Amino acid sequence: MGKDLHGTPPLPVEGRAKTVHAVERALDVLELIAAEGRLGVSETADRLDVHRSTVARLVTSLQQRGFVEESANRGQYQLGFAVVRLAEATVAQSALVESAQPECDRLAEHLGETVNLAVLDRSSIVNVLECRGDRRVAVRTWVGKESPAHATATGKVLFCEMSPTYVEQRIGSAYEEFTARTIVDIASLARELWKVRAGGWAATVEELEEGLTSVAVPVRSPVSKRIVAALCVSGPSYRLPEACFSEVVQALSDAALRIEQNQVA
Repeated sequence: MGKDLHGTPPLPVEGRAKTVHAVERALDVLELIAAEGRLGVSETADRLDVHRSTVARLVTSLQQRGFVEESANRGQYQLGFAVVRLAEATVAQSALVESAQPECDRLAEHLGETVNLAVLDRSSIVNVLECRGDRRVAVRTWVGKESPAHATATGKVLFCEMSPTYVEQRIGSAYEEFTARTIVDIASLARELWKVRAGGWAATVEELEEGLTSVAVPVRSPVSKRIVAALCVSGPSYRLPEACFSEVVQALSDAALRIEQNQVA
């Protein structure tokens, strides 16, 4: 058997397969903890249908590397700062985020509300940039957090140019109901996406959370002209009434255009 450049014999096929399987299990644990916020070893094992001792070993390894940490509730684990460092490194390398940062800062200052840049990740919407306004009551989210497409302005923007059939393949046909205003079926969502496509912007008024309003516009690739991100402002509904939507959309659209131009420059 040959050796690699470091003089170490390569793993046999069986060894490589086991190693990849262990990595997949570790990633399963991370994704589940990220989705739930906090989980214990036994609950994680049950959810993944894996032996408790296997999960315990994985959690110990992840904890040693800082990817998970024990929460204030003993026996419960949450994501650690190593995940944040990786996320920040990824975001920092993104040309889109780099060009969007100053525009989001200006928007947050001008509008006094929270501004987010979101992208599509499979069937979910993920915030990759956030700038907060100077209001005492402000929307606070977490960069990297996944959001449901059907109940968010950013989701409507990112899916608006896709066919109803493709949307259904990506996110399903029935959706979680967060409030009385949440869109809960594909037919209603298709009609909403048609309006977003025609108007060039989207809004959600208390569809994800009572008292929360968001307005979003697309950010397009300067080359393909396809939607690559959504620029969004969110705030309490009493500060973002529908009467001010046209002014907010204009400010967002101007900023989105500058982001697109900055990517070329």
